[in-house]
Amino acid sequence: MRRQRLNPLSALYLTQFLSAFADNMILFVIANLLTDNGFSSAALALVSMAFFLPYILLAPLVGPFADKHPKALVLVIGNLVKVLGVLLLMMIDPANILLLMLCYFTVGVGAVIYSPAKYGILPELTGDDQELFRANARIEAYTIIAILTGIGGGGAVASLTTAATSSLVCLTMYLTSVLMTFWIPRSGGDPTIHYAAEVSRFFRNVQQLLCHPSTRFCLIGTSSFWMSSAVLRIAVLAWIPLALGLNPKDVSVSLILATTSVGIIVGAFLSTRMIPLSRFYRSVLYGFGMMVLILLFPHVPVTSLTILFLLAVGFMGGVFIVPMNTILQEEGSRLIGAGKTIAVQNLLENLLMLIGSGCYYTVVYLGLSVSGAIMVQGLLLCLFLVYLQTVKRVVKAA
Repeated sequence: MRRQRLNPLSALYLTQFLSAFADNMILFVIANLLTDNGFSSAALALVSMAFFLPYILLAPLVGPFADKHPKALVLVIGNLVKVLGVLLLMMIDPANILLLMLCYFTVGVGAVIYSPAKYGILPELTGDDQELFRANARIEAYTIIAILTGIGGGGAVASLTTAATSSLVCLTMYLTSVLMTFWIPRSGGDPTIHYAAEVSRFFRNVQQLLCHPSTRFCLIGTSSFWMSSAVLRIAVLAWIPLALGLNPKDVSVSLILATTSVGIIVGAFLSTRMIPLSRFYRSVLYGFGMMVLILLFPHVPVTSLTILFLLAVGFMGGVFIVPMNTILQEEGSRLIGAGKTIAVQNLLENLLMLIGSGCYYTVVYLGLSVSGAIMVQGLLLCLFLVYLQTVKRVVKAA
C-alpha cells in the first residue's frame, strides 16, 4: 500500500535529484583524497578525464541499451554501477592515482548508462504532449538544483567530514535513488534492437547533425561551453585556495565555486528574453563575454570580486548555451529524433571536456601556474567562438 503513495513522476524526479547530487559531490570527495595524499592540483583534471571517457566509448551503445530494456531497470543498473564506483573508492589505496581514476571511470560508466533512460522514460509516464513538456522542464529543474546543491552543499559536507564519511553519504544517496525507482513502472523494452545496426546508425546520425549548418553551429557551441565549464570547475577549485588564501578543505571554497552555477541558472532563465530563438546565433556575443571574464578574473584575487566574476561568468554562459541547446533539440528532433540528438550531443560535449581537461593538466604539469592555465582555457574557448563567428553567415542563410 505504501508504494502506491508516491507518484511515478515524483519518484523519477527524486531519483534524478539524488543521483545527480551524488555525481557532483563525489568530485569533492576525490579532490580531498588527492590533497590528503600529496597530489598536485592538476591531478584532479587527470582523474576527471576518467569520468568523461565512458561517455565517449559507450555513446553508440547506451541509447539502444536503454531502448532494448525497461527504462526503469536501466535507471537501477546505472545507479548500481555508480554504487560500485563508490564502494571501490572506499576500499582502494587513495595514494594510487590509477585506482582513483578507475573509481571515477566506474561512476562515469553508471552515469552514461543512466542518462538516456531518465529522458526516454518520460513519454511512458506522461499522458500527452503538454504533460511531457512539463515533465521535461521539471527534470531539468531538479538536475540544475542537484548540481547547485551538490557543488555547494555536497562540497561543504566533503570539507567538514572525512573521506570515508563523505563517500558513505554518496553511497547512501545512490542507494536511495535506486529505492525510488521501485515506484516507477517497468514497461517492456524492444528486444528486436540489434546493437551492431544501432552503432552504425549512430555514426550516421553524428554525420547528419554535423553536416547541417544550424545543428553543427549549436553542437560546437554547447560542447565548447561544457568544455570550459568542466575545466573551470577543476581549475577554480585549485585557484581559490591559492589566490584567496583559503584552506583547500574550507567550506567557503565549494560555496564560492557554486556561485558559477547560480549565474548559469539566472542566465538560462533570462536567455529567452535576451535572445530570440530566430536569432539564436547572437548568443555567441555572450560567449565572448564569458571568455573575457575568464581571462580577467584570475587577476583579481579578492573574495568579493571573485564571487561577482564567477556569477558573471555563469550568467554569460547561461545566456550563451540555452538558445543553442533549444535550437539543437528542435532541429535535431526533426532530422534524427530527440533521443538520438542527445546521444550525439553527449558524445561531442564529453569529447571536448576530455580534451579541455587534458590541455589543462598538460600546461600545469609543464609548469604553468593555475592562473595561467585558466587563461589558456579562455583562449581555447576563444578559438571555438571565432569559428562560430565565421560560420554565422551560413547559419543565417540556412
